Amino acid sequence: MPVNIREFRFPDDYAHTLKLWESIEAGINVGQSDTPEEIQKKLKRDPDLFLVAELNEEIVGSVIGGYDGRRGIVYHLAVHKIVREQGVGALLMSEVEKRLQSKGCVKSYLLVLADNEHAIQFYEKRGWYEMDEVRIMGKEFR
Repeated sequence: MPVNIREFRFPDDYAHTLKLWESIEAGINVGQSDTPEEIQKKLKRDPDLFLVAELNEEIVGSVIGGYDGRRGIVYHLAVHKIVREQGVGALLMSEVEKRLQSKGCVKSYLLVLADNEHAIQFYEKRGWYEMDEVRIMGKEFR
């Protein structure tokens, strides 16, 4: 399958990527961090870590990486259901991991909803593991 992995382009890719995220059955919660304004802020920091997968010029996958100079984070890995189990997610993860490492990142995190067994298995196959000693806490600033 001729899938092209490339950097996200704002604003051209925004509507298509948002539609992809909203179509995912489990595992992605679209929220205030996904507005055009917030995506633009993300792109100012590290645009090379926001990737999309294209097939026949259609966006069929995405992943967002972040790096704060010490730790990495990966989120919004999404693959359209028509191309799942065909290596698109693996390509996206491999590329974002490579880009994080090229920035000097030696440890990265990702968040998975506890009931998303399919995603957990996907990540475990790629060497990710659950960190039992970590409890995730969050706070939204409105």
